[in-house]
Order: sequence, then C-alpha cells, then structure tokens
Amino acid sequence: MPMEFARVLIGLAIALFHAQLGDFLRAQDRAVASSFRQRGLNIPGEMPKQASQDLVFVLGILLAVVGLARIWMTLR
Repeated sequence: MPMEFARVLIGLAIALFHAQLGDFLRAQDRAVASSFRQRGLNIPGEMPKQASQDLVFVLGILLAVVGLARIWMTLR
C-alpha cells in the first residue's frame, strides 16, 4: 500500500512540474536528434514545446490515476 501512495504522489509531482520536465525532454530530444543527424541518419525535427509539456502532464496524471485505482481495488 505505501508504494501505491508513492505512485500517486510521484504522478502528481510529475503533473505539477510538467513544464520543466517537458523542457528537459525537449532538450534531450534535441541532443539525440543532432547525434543521429551527425551520423547521417535523417530523423524528424524536435517535438513542439506544448506537445512535450502535454505529454509529460498526461503521463503524470495517468500514473496518479493508476495508483488511485489500485488503492481503490485493494480497499474494495
């Protein structure tokens, strides 16, 4: 049960800091893309800023909801 509460808290923290985490994700995406381009492999451009932040937010909320669902199923 403590792991489920930790999962909910981590999910909420990810959702709370989605802008900073989304920017970090974009920076990593940019670094990986430039590394592939230097080696001659042409891949699509980096993810838009709003899309990366939305992706991280949805991931955080999904993690929290799954944790809450597991807690609910355990108590039921």
